[in-house]
Amino acid sequence: MKTRTKARSIALQVLYEYDLTGHEPGLILNHHLEDGKLDEHLGEFARQLIFGVIPLADTLDKLIAQHAPDWPMDQVAVIDRNIIRMAMWEFAVAECTPIKVAINEAVELAKIFGSDSTPRFVNGVLGSLAGRQEEIHRMLSDSR
Repeated sequence: MKTRTKARSIALQVLYEYDLTGHEPGLILNHHLEDGKLDEHLGEFARQLIFGVIPLADTLDKLIAQHAPDWPMDQVAVIDRNIIRMAMWEFAVAECTPIKVAINEAVELAKIFGSDSTPRFVNGVLGSLAGRQEEIHRMLSDSR
């Protein structure tokens, strides 16, 4: 697994646990980082993803719901939702990752952590959101 992909993987695991348990995300992340599998720079990238997504989760979910109308948000798997949230944060909020790279990385995470249908679902939702990058950026900037 590539190093930034590994950082995304850890961020995804933290967000997943946070959504399911409500445990403090900083503590969850520190637990994952104790293994020493990430250098400091990549640990910081994971931290930015986590603490970038959490305060925007409700707004991100509304955007996801608009582009997955056949799937009410309460029926979208927690892992799927967090993969999409992370990719959206990367390309539309932080603008630190090109859209195609963010989508490809999200699909790779979906293959590793999701169900058989997750990669197709993630790709479809993010593909429909990709053309709205500037609008999403403005909307998310206003909600911070």
